[in-house]
Amino acid sequence: MKLDAIVKWFMPREEKFQPLLTKDTENLVVAARLFNDIAHAADFERRRVLTVELKGVEHRGDEITRLVFEALNSTFITPFDREDIRALVTDLDDVLDALESVAQHLVLFELAEAPEGLCQFARILSEMAGEVHRLTGLIWDLANEKEILAGIVRLSELENQADQLYNTVIADLFREDGRPPIRILKWKEVYQGLEDACDHCRDYSYVIGNLLVKNS
Repeated sequence: MKLDAIVKWFMPREEKFQPLLTKDTENLVVAARLFNDIAHAADFERRRVLTVELKGVEHRGDEITRLVFEALNSTFITPFDREDIRALVTDLDDVLDALESVAQHLVLFELAEAPEGLCQFARILSEMAGEVHRLTGLIWDLANEKEILAGIVRLSELENQADQLYNTVIADLFREDGRPPIRILKWKEVYQGLEDACDHCRDYSYVIGNLLVKNS
């Protein structure tokens, strides 16, 4: 173990970050499940109502992010490097923003359908959110290194699935004859947002990996 890691180990640390990050990832799981409901909504009005609900979840995430940044500014000793904690909550905020933005686009663009590609993205993101939450619960005890590494690999696998899905749905959009160009652009915007959300989950796993290396 490096000398600076040993010093940090024996110094008193502020423990507020663990419950805050736990709340943040729990909120992400709620958002992903809600988006899954939005993707599978049977009618447009139901989709609209659920999108308003998702906006509230996104606001809760913003509040948690604010509390973490305040804690960083007022805490002398943090459990991990400040830039890592900041990166973690920023990535979580980016995932939430992407999900809420996609839901808003579905409503603003008046897209009432539930195509298979949309539903598959919702499934992948729900699984990624659950894995992010599980990983976050493990990082406070680095004896969980093997499980953490396995979680990072799993998130990478899911992100690869999302990449393949994105390529497939975009190709299908432009392959179908007779689809109005404006409709193609609307759905392309939706799928790009979902791909971005998956990328932010992957970025979160990168921060976890760096954190593991720094503190091992």
